[in-house]
Amino acid sequence: MKRSVVLSIQGRQRYAEQEPEIIELVTEGTMEFRDGGWDITYEESALTGLEGVTTTFRVEPGKVLLTRRGALNSQMVFQEGVAHDSLYEMPFGALMLTVKATSVFFDIVPDGGVIDLVYEIIIENTEAGIIDYHLDIRAKE
Repeated sequence: MKRSVVLSIQGRQRYAEQEPEIIELVTEGTMEFRDGGWDITYEESALTGLEGVTTTFRVEPGKVLLTRRGALNSQMVFQEGVAHDSLYEMPFGALMLTVKATSVFFDIVPDGGVIDLVYEIIIENTEAGIIDYHLDIRAKE
């Protein structure tokens, strides 16, 4: 059964010697248990720079998948200590990047939960930065 939720998302991106870029967003979405895992879905906004994109976190035993569809298309797989290649398709072209999760934590129950991800982004064999994501999910009253 699909359930309405409120999502609090905090993302911090650290690149080389630059100040960290921090994004915080509170939005509405849905969560649904299906095929042995949880789907948490929401619409991106102008605030994230991804307006017109639907984002889904798929939480399965041992891994989290982040899928974006719409104006941008990508799928990233987060498994602790495992590098995964991902095609990041944008209107002006595509990038091949590698995602290597150093920490993957989730605790999801029917009323909500949390997802915490820390991962490196590698573009063309060059480390591009480290990203921390914290997603807090609460069932809507």
